[in-house]
Amino acid sequence: MGITQILFWALTALALFSALMVITSKNPVYSVLWLIVTFFTISGHYLLLNAQFLAIVNIIVYAGAIMVLFLFVIMLMNLSKDTEPQKSKWLKLAGAVAGGCLLLVLVAALRNTETRMTELGSGDIGLIQNLGRELFTHYVVPFEIASILFLSAMVGAVIIGKREEKSPVHEEIKKVEAIQNEMNVSESVS
Repeated sequence: MGITQILFWALTALALFSALMVITSKNPVYSVLWLIVTFFTISGHYLLLNAQFLAIVNIIVYAGAIMVLFLFVIMLMNLSKDTEPQKSKWLKLAGAVAGGCLLLVLVAALRNTETRMTELGSGDIGLIQNLGRELFTHYVVPFEIASILFLSAMVGAVIIGKREEKSPVHEEIKKVEAIQNEMNVSESVS
């Protein structure tokens, strides 16, 4: 067993452990931190597969920009069990369907993978030119389906983040609108 295989198995074990910690952590901030660790281990796998571009993009985009944004959103939402709204069965069903679709896309993308491309340190699939050619020729349908799933995830995040506000200002606005409607009805009758 060479140093490359030792690194591969060490990164794999760390990636699985950190992914489990993302799911099982009670505090959402800790989940985000473990997710950053997961992204770094995935970038390590990309480096072992000779896909330097994917490794750098993964660190810059996911571990850098998106995770910082997630941390800010989580801190601003001030999540707690008391303020957490109850999710309807339809939202849970939509989440299960979206997760199942993502699983199908991943299985479809990996089903015809050649083992030659995934050899450690010798594959060239992660280079920019080869990556673009593969994405827009062989995997264009899964690529587009993934974009639709990302869009549905954004809509879901907006729905989850939206809370009904019952402030006195909103109630006063509704009262004023009701009075205006009554005045319009009385003017039209007379």
